Amino acid sequence: MNVLKKCEIIGKVILSWVQIAHDFLLLAGQTLYWIVIGPFKKKPVKAPAVFEQMVFMGIKSVVIVFFVTFFTGVVLAMQSAHQLKQMGAVIYVASLVSISICRELGPVLTALVIAGRIGAAITAEIGSMKVNEQLEALDTMGINPVRFLVVPKLIALFFMLPCLTVIGDLSGMMGGYLVGVHNLNINSHLYVQTAFKFLTLKDIYTGLSKSLIFALIIALVGAYQGIHTKGGAVGVGKATTISVVTSFIMIIVADCIVTGIYYFQNM
Repeated sequence: MNVLKKCEIIGKVILSWVQIAHDFLLLAGQTLYWIVIGPFKKKPVKAPAVFEQMVFMGIKSVVIVFFVTFFTGVVLAMQSAHQLKQMGAVIYVASLVSISICRELGPVLTALVIAGRIGAAITAEIGSMKVNEQLEALDTMGINPVRFLVVPKLIALFFMLPCLTVIGDLSGMMGGYLVGVHNLNINSHLYVQTAFKFLTLKDIYTGLSKSLIFALIIALVGAYQGIHTKGGAVGVGKATTISVVTSFIMIIVADCIVTGIYYFQNM
């Protein structure tokens, strides 16, 4: 009997995960439908709704993204300077910081910050509407909740996260510049020249392509958790927590996969 009970528990867990994956892919398909095909059948999503989300997700996130990546660049420069100085290659702090920030740290840190701020906000907003039966009210009025709530958020984040990533890259490189010039006494012109000497176009578009994938993850995970919120105000809090944690994990996994794809292309 113990074996049967364990098998039953394992089967329930597997079925629950399969159901979650099915519902998530269904939400992604519906969102894609309303973005690509929906505008030809009904009125497209109103531009003011998208612009409002762009302001909230993009412009109001600039400060926190700037400080996170700026101090990351400072720390990265200080940590690498000691080892490079022993090899007489302290000048290469500039290229190390620029490549690391643009290719990896800038996109990932920016996505994690946005997942904590925007992903939680998306889940809390939609989840509150779910527990207050406002999503059912939208259905009653003939308004599709995915088209009305999810699509503007996904479109806005899809365009704003790469912009925030560029700001994060520049601020991280600025942090490295301050350490290199004012602490390591590297000539300012030489530092800038070295920083961009080894930075290729592929390093930049690798990071930006990651940010597009991260934007989809953050928006869809936040919307999914909000739509499936249960249990009143307590349920909204739990869904928000799950949304942020899930987004973090999926961002790291997606980053590993995309990095692996670019890595094996060069072999």
